[in-house]
Amino acid sequence: MYTINGMRTQRDTVQELLETSPLRNSNEFTSAGVDTKTLTRMVEDGEIQRMARGLYAAADYIPGAHHSLIESCKLIGTGVVCLVSALSFHEVGTQNPSQIWIAIERGTRTPQVEDYPIQISLFSGEAYSSGIKEHTVDGVVIRVYSIAKTIADCFKYRNKIGLDVSIEALKDVIQNKRTSIDEILHFAKICRVEKVIKPYMESLV
Repeated sequence: MYTINGMRTQRDTVQELLETSPLRNSNEFTSAGVDTKTLTRMVEDGEIQRMARGLYAAADYIPGAHHSLIESCKLIGTGVVCLVSALSFHEVGTQNPSQIWIAIERGTRTPQVEDYPIQISLFSGEAYSSGIKEHTVDGVVIRVYSIAKTIADCFKYRNKIGLDVSIEALKDVIQNKRTSIDEILHFAKICRVEKVIKPYMESLV
């Protein structure tokens, strides 16, 4: 490892952080006491990769099928994969979104992300905090809303993503028993769309 007279260096810290998660944003490094100049030098020396502005990966990190989703989550930090992107992640319906849909809590600072097709949605209170599940993808932990919560969210934001998308997703999860009706109704109540979703649900059961 990179040590000076037996002492840990900033490069040690970078490598140790990337051993636990092969993809991290610059805030995670600076919070651990790593200077941005150290990151720049390590990229130049081929010790780490710069994936995007403010986003770094281990030298041997190979992006997988969900790399855009993973990178978007790391760039946003506290965001949660939601709506059409969550449907795609769970393989519900037929949507293949061109943007990455990420939810952040209303009232928090909206991150400025350049050169990335990220669509940020503002969720409030329990509608933001409930139904979050953690998934490890390519060694990186990301947060994604559960299937049932995503269905409720889709109906809440039906004017934004399309009612047809919401109905298709609901039909898919019910017919393929991907989640329970009670769980969907639980989140529909939280999202205040219980009366909206019930008629469509009753036509499918």
